Amino acid sequence: MAAQETPTFKLVLVGDGGTGKTTFVKRHLTGEFEKKYIATLGVEVHPLDFTTNFGRIIFNTWDTAGQEKVGGLRDGYYINGQCGIIMFDVTSRITYKNVPNWHRDLVRVCENIPIVLCGNKIDIKERMVRPKAIDFHRKKSLQYYEISAKSNYNFEKPFLWLARKLTGHQNLEFVASPALTPPEAKVDANLMQQYIEELRNAALRPLPDEDDDL
Repeated sequence: MAAQETPTFKLVLVGDGGTGKTTFVKRHLTGEFEKKYIATLGVEVHPLDFTTNFGRIIFNTWDTAGQEKVGGLRDGYYINGQCGIIMFDVTSRITYKNVPNWHRDLVRVCENIPIVLCGNKIDIKERMVRPKAIDFHRKKSLQYYEISAKSNYNFEKPFLWLARKLTGHQNLEFVASPALTPPEAKVDANLMQQYIEELRNAALRPLPDEDDDL
């Protein structure tokens, strides 16, 4: 009986191919061991398990398994999605430029769900999308985090923010670190601090007037 009481949410993961979505979701060991493949949609579902001060919570995280490379995702991928992560790669401008398209597709099927925008690969020094250029989340009231899937940097932050939104418990915390695969890359602490400062400064600036989402 206890298993049925664990709050479980469908998390839809979207973004261009090559942005690190699969790497990100496979960092969490439960998700890699217990994933299931849905052949009709060509997707993998990874149950990511977190322990909170309110008990366990599971995100059934839907990963595209490369379907996004063949011209968009079918509605079945999004249907009944309760939360979303949109991922881009900070070393590739086009992946950020395509974020509005992913957002549009997601909210067309899943209205009013909590969504986190993630800029991945911040361990790579050759960054192309600067923090000051990232403002889509402000236009659409999304949460934004910079992450590095390969170094596990900020891995938990998107899930913690979503868990608080979905449960209504603003004081929810993860009380045990999830079992993650060992880091394959390192982040430079000074550089991360610089990015945090740049993001903070960017958040204080007024948004540009033009609507470039059309």
